Amino acid sequence: MKIAIVNDMPMAVEALRRALAFEPAHQVVWVASNGAEAVQHCAELTPDLILMDLIMPVMDGVEATRRIMAETPCAIVIVTVDRKQNVHRVFEAMGHGALDVVDTPALGAGDPREAAAPLLRKILNIAWLIGQQRPSAPRAVTTPLRDASQRQGLVAIGSSAGGPAALEVLLKGLPREFPAAIVLVQHVDQVFAAGMAEWLCSASGLPVRLAREGEPPQPGQVLLAGTNHHIRLLQNGQLAYTAEPVNEIYRPSIDVFFESVARYWRGDAVGVLLTGMGRDGAQGLKLMREQGFLTIAQDQHSSAVYGMPKAAAAINAAVEIRPLERIATRLMETFSK
Repeated sequence: MKIAIVNDMPMAVEALRRALAFEPAHQVVWVASNGAEAVQHCAELTPDLILMDLIMPVMDGVEATRRIMAETPCAIVIVTVDRKQNVHRVFEAMGHGALDVVDTPALGAGDPREAAAPLLRKILNIAWLIGQQRPSAPRAVTTPLRDASQRQGLVAIGSSAGGPAALEVLLKGLPREFPAAIVLVQHVDQVFAAGMAEWLCSASGLPVRLAREGEPPQPGQVLLAGTNHHIRLLQNGQLAYTAEPVNEIYRPSIDVFFESVARYWRGDAVGVLLTGMGRDGAQGLKLMREQGFLTIAQDQHSSAVYGMPKAAAAINAAVEIRPLERIATRLMETFSK
């Protein structure tokens, strides 16, 4: 991959160069010391991937991400030395379209290849996302037995690039007494999941927390998938984390969760697929539609990255395609009946 580095710290730039050197196929095409330089360089030579720092002079990584995704979009990964202090900026940048976040590799401490592994794994996954051409094969799902007297509702939401900001908008549009359970699957590493839940809780005003193993979705709760394993609904109505399927490049996988809802949820449900790169969630949303659930995909104009919703629209997985700001209203209409 052709990779650019945006960082004002020479030691961090060197650490990234050394990490990338473990994979000869990666080429550093340019380095910028601030966001303004990055915007200019990207207009002249758009790389496959940018490794973007957050705190820089002149223009920080959040604004640089916003400008690049608006003018010359490409894959962006936030690279930070202190994710705890920068958690709000991390999710602001992801709201503008950054795909993921990773710690800066340690320079001169321990095994350098081991230190580089998390970054190289991220890059490998993004290479798959950018180059993926075919959707995964659809899975067969048996029709769930629905009890007409059981009207408990569930909103299953999947998002990726641009997802944090989109989730903030959607959740802000819902009242605290929203009558259905909500489960969120966002492509984010488990080390950042707790921070994201806290950020969404603060930003939206709704009680957002990480989903726990073995608990059932309940009205009044907003649960976020919180590990690098997939989250799925079991036949007994409880949530569980699982490493299977191990070959899924998206972790946690939206398809895996949507499929489990289509298979086992016995009440009313709505599937919502928001902004993101790639195709994750499209097949699962289609399975939910085939089981009679309402399915909604975010429209192109309001999507930071029109990948996953576009894939869903292409296979007729969405009953409705809506602007982001009109999805919450539709959910309230659905569950107030």
